[in-house]
Amino acid sequence: MTDLGTRSDKQEAIAASRDYSLDILRILSICGVVAIHLFGYVLGHSAPQSRNWWLAAGLDIPFIWVVPVFVMISGALLLAPRNTALEPRSFYRKRAVRLLPALIVWHLVYLIGVRGLMRGEDLSPARVVQLLLDGSVFTQLYFLWLILGLYAVAPLISAFLQDGGPRRAQALAAFLLAATALVYMVPGIAASLGFARPISLNIFTHWLPYVGYFVAGRALRDVRLRGRSLFVALLAVAGLAALCLWQYGHRGQAGVLNAVAPVSYVSLTVMLLAVAVFLSATSSFSRLTPGRVTGRMLITLSSASFGVFLVHLLIFEIIRLNVPAVYDGRSIVAGFASYAVTLALSFAVAVLASRIRFVRSIF
Repeated sequence: MTDLGTRSDKQEAIAASRDYSLDILRILSICGVVAIHLFGYVLGHSAPQSRNWWLAAGLDIPFIWVVPVFVMISGALLLAPRNTALEPRSFYRKRAVRLLPALIVWHLVYLIGVRGLMRGEDLSPARVVQLLLDGSVFTQLYFLWLILGLYAVAPLISAFLQDGGPRRAQALAAFLLAATALVYMVPGIAASLGFARPISLNIFTHWLPYVGYFVAGRALRDVRLRGRSLFVALLAVAGLAALCLWQYGHRGQAGVLNAVAPVSYVSLTVMLLAVAVFLSATSSFSRLTPGRVTGRMLITLSSASFGVFLVHLLIFEIIRLNVPAVYDGRSIVAGFASYAVTLALSFAVAVLASRIRFVRSIF
């Protein structure tokens, strides 16, 4: 009884001192991921520039920050200041146990279960190899390869940042983000000059454009904005999200902006948006002190976000194939309904799975 009581006391103490800002931001981000995928489906099936098209775009494009912010959250947690840098052997072992089972199982689920059985696609050996090499077995699964690559270099980055203080992390993040933005300006500029220079990523390189975000999470982890600075950051979030939506809907009028900062996860505009979202959220939510029940709920939902990320498109596929209005993809009402059901079921499945031995290893 004494041991149980001591353990409970320790858990309560940890919960009491926890900064819930990253938990809340992770929950908001996964809600945004589901919105991008589901309203993106409506967007792709609606007549361009129609009312439904604009409604779907408004629920899709402004959430373009979610993937970069997920990477920033990972950097904030994994590269956080410690007395010692990450020890490679134990770090790799722990992360391999966490990630590799999910990577293998979910690739099989979406490749065989969804593409093969549910959609009836012709999965020739060449097609399977191409899907695997490109990291395009299914919409969201490239992210597993992205995270795997970042895990591979995390101990190296941690060692470099260990004794450099916040300034070293901020300088490295700024350099990496700027270099990435410049690299991804090349295709647009080249196209405007009449020749093609596309950038193609695969499972071995998906992580490279996101190292800057990864380090930025660590660099900005303890930055807290107040007063006017926070207000400016919130205005930046609204303004940059609106700019991305306008640019997406008016590509023919965006001109130079399309060339130097296309609407993508690694464009300069989205980098600024992601940083503004991260700072605004962590600064605002760090002031919250939820009660014990609310705190546990936030931790539970935050911990379930990885499982939601993995399972939500499987759930949506089942809905899509069995509900004609959703399959048609042109009803914003059906889009809202499928979003609500998919999100709720995804969280329910992920939370339940996290409590089942062995199953939790792939969620």
